Amino acid sequence: MGKKEFYNHLEGIIRDYTDVLLFGPTDAKTELFNIIKADHRFADIKIDVLDTDKMTENQQHAFVKKHFSGK
Repeated sequence: MGKKEFYNHLEGIIRDYTDVLLFGPTDAKTELFNIIKADHRFADIKIDVLDTDKMTENQQHAFVKKHFSGK
């Protein structure tokens, strides 16, 4: 699967949510965010983009839980 197909796949998933967190150590999250914000279908979805270091799966779960527990 190429990057465009992967982003399309993620867009399909993101459409099912009202609050989304894109995070990680690379610029891919920002690239995806820029694609999404240009699409009116995502206008009602709140998307946060945060830079993070590499994390284990458990650290990722804790990070997401902490992020959304404050909302």
